[in-house]
Amino acid sequence: MNNNVLITGATSGIGKAIAYELAHQKCNLILLGRREQLLEEIKTSLHSTFGIGITTIVADIRDTKQVKQHLENIGDLDVLINNAGLAAGLDLFQDADINDWEAMLDTNVKGLLAVSQIIAKRMIKAKKGHIINISSIAGTQVYEKGNVYCASKHAVDAITKAMRIDLLKHQIKVTSISPGAVETEFSLVRFKGDQQRADQVYEGFEPLKPEDIARVVSFVINQPPHVNINDIEIMPTAQANAFYTHRV
Repeated sequence: MNNNVLITGATSGIGKAIAYELAHQKCNLILLGRREQLLEEIKTSLHSTFGIGITTIVADIRDTKQVKQHLENIGDLDVLINNAGLAAGLDLFQDADINDWEAMLDTNVKGLLAVSQIIAKRMIKAKKGHIINISSIAGTQVYEKGNVYCASKHAVDAITKAMRIDLLKHQIKVTSISPGAVETEFSLVRFKGDQQRADQVYEGFEPLKPEDIARVVSFVINQPPHVNINDIEIMPTAQANAFYTHRV
C-alpha cells in the first residue's frame, strides 16, 4: 500500500492498533498524541519490526495553535485517521461537571475540526485523500447519562456527512467508523482512573478489541479509488445496540 497516514490519538487503544496494522502494510506513519514516552516506544517498536518511516508529533488536538504549528508542514498525506477522542464522566445531565463537557467537546469536536481542516486543504491541492473519522454508536443513539458525549459524537456524524459533500468535487473520500463496546482505556478515562468501575463495563461478554477496528480501517483504506465506504457500524456479537448487551 505505501500510503502516508496520520493517526491522531495514537498512543494507546484503537489508535495504537491501527498504527501496527498499517505498519504491517508498509504505510509511512505520522503518529500524533499527548504522551511523548508512549509515542517514542511505539515508534521504536514499529521501526524495528517493520522498517518503515515513522514520525511522531507530541500535541494536544484541543490546542488549535499547536495543531496548526505541527501540521502545516508535514508533507504529502494520503490518509487522515481522526481517532483521538474521549468520554469524561457518566452522569445525569443535571449533575454533570461542565469541565467534563468542555473536555469532550474540545477534543471530540473542535480538535477533530482543527486537524481535519488543515489536512483537507492539503488534500484539495493534491486532488486526492481519505479522511476516516473514528466515531461511535453514540453518534446515532443516545443513552442515559450519555448526554454530551453522545452530542459530541452526533456532531462527528454530521461533520462527516458535511465533509463528504463539501470535499466531493475534490475526489477526497470520507468515512465514518462507529464501534460499540471496545475494551481500551476508554472506560478508565471516563471513570477517571477507577479501574474497578471500568472493568465492570466489559464484564459478562466479549467486547471488541482495538485490533478489530484496525482491520476495518485497513479494509476501508484498501478499496479501489472509485469506491468509498461511507459508514460502518461494528459491534461485539453480544451487543445489539447501546441499550442491549447479552451478559452471562
